[in-house]
Amino acid sequence: MNDIWVFIYVMGFAAVFGMTCVYMFMMMRSTLREVNNPSRKIHPEMADVKSGEELLVFRSEEEDDDDDDGDVIIIRK
Repeated sequence: MNDIWVFIYVMGFAAVFGMTCVYMFMMMRSTLREVNNPSRKIHPEMADVKSGEELLVFRSEEEDDDDDDGDVIIIRK
């Protein structure tokens, strides 16, 4: 193999390696920014539900006669 082809191959490999590292760095920075600044969007059907309200939850697999267990309380932070 000619030295010119080896040089072209090494330069191409270095370019792909460099672009991969930059892409990984940008994706990790974006991911960490999302984790540190959570901007959770409220579902349109939950817009009228206030923090602390109880919701009715239906679970078909449980056969419990007690009505007080399993209440879900919404807490928004």
